[in-house]
Amino acid sequence: MSESRRKFDAEFREGAVRLVRDTGKPVAEVARDLGVNAGTLGNWVARDRDQRGEVDGVAGDPAAEIKKLRSEVAALRMERDVLKRSVVLWVREATK
Repeated sequence: MSESRRKFDAEFREGAVRLVRDTGKPVAEVARDLGVNAGTLGNWVARDRDQRGEVDGVAGDPAAEIKKLRSEVAALRMERDVLKRSVVLWVREATK
């Protein structure tokens, strides 16, 4: 026997998409909590991202995103260099 397709009103769909977007929870988890097929919710989220002009879940200016990522890379490089130096000092202390 085939199951009848459930219809979800626009308000429910928007609320489900908002849960995914605002909480950062995985689509599968939100879908399970709401009793919706994960593929269906994934389609709703993808359609919402298309309408918002988001690419891979990131909205806005690509140049600003690049600038932000470059500053993150610079900060991580500095952190890495500090950790390298501290390891060298730690090894020197341990071998004395």
